[in-house]
Amino acid sequence: MAKPIICIGESINIMSSKIGPAIKEKFAEPIKKMAKEQVEKGADYLDLNIGPAKKDGKEIAEWIVKIVEEEVDVPISLDTTNPEAMIAGLKVSKNPKKFLMNSITLQPERINKLVDVAAEFGCEVVALLYSAKGLPRDANERASLAVDLIMKLNLAGIPNEKIWVDPVIIPITLGAEQILEALKFLSMLKDIAPGTKSIVGLSNVSSGISTKLRPYLNRVLLMMLMKYDLYGAILNVYDTELVEIAKGKRPEWIEFVHKVMDGFEPDVSGLSSKELEIYKTINVLLGKTIFSEFWLEL
Repeated sequence: MAKPIICIGESINIMSSKIGPAIKEKFAEPIKKMAKEQVEKGADYLDLNIGPAKKDGKEIAEWIVKIVEEEVDVPISLDTTNPEAMIAGLKVSKNPKKFLMNSITLQPERINKLVDVAAEFGCEVVALLYSAKGLPRDANERASLAVDLIMKLNLAGIPNEKIWVDPVIIPITLGAEQILEALKFLSMLKDIAPGTKSIVGLSNVSSGISTKLRPYLNRVLLMMLMKYDLYGAILNVYDTELVEIAKGKRPEWIEFVHKVMDGFEPDVSGLSSKELEIYKTINVLLGKTIFSEFWLEL
């Protein structure tokens, strides 16, 4: 039976039309309200995505970590490409050992500035499998990159148990091949780096498509990832069905997905409407059906 997933609420994001202005203007109330709502809906962590934060990054990071930690008692995942902002947010956290640094890559401007601070504070880190050359082409390149990055983190004093490895999920609109390579990599991770955890930005898979269709892809991909003992996912906790899946409350759906992934070909005439929806979505994510926004109608 698949293990429950650590749910990291994604909604406090600088790119959000609702929350973005509140972050930029340091208006606390909408952020506090959303933090509380996400925890009530099942978030085990909260991702605070402040983006590049090139202007006033340190001040924004310190401010948002403080106000969210005052409001809710769950660990923070701070998501920014600004190393100085990341460090500032970590330093004001009430619970630095549970703080999730999202993320460290092999890019020198990131790893050189962050790794020693992460080791000093004992925080958790996301090892993002992205390099100066961009996204790895396949599972083997991901594995090679993971070994190099994890070794550097280990040498700095960060143990595998503090490392969350992100294989990078890309939108289905760019094709299913990279999704399959990410899945293949996750099947290898325990052998490559025992003790590490795995994490994905789940909603990336449905980025750029109709809002009403996004949940179908997110839910089925999560069930597919659970086959490989995914540990955590940054996801939309406002999707009740998605959270139920993550918490292991839909074992019959998860079992069905894993059977299809193993080669089971059901008689579609005998499937329930829900099973048919899931089956069609699996085929899109496995690349058996070419993606279009009409995949559920075909």
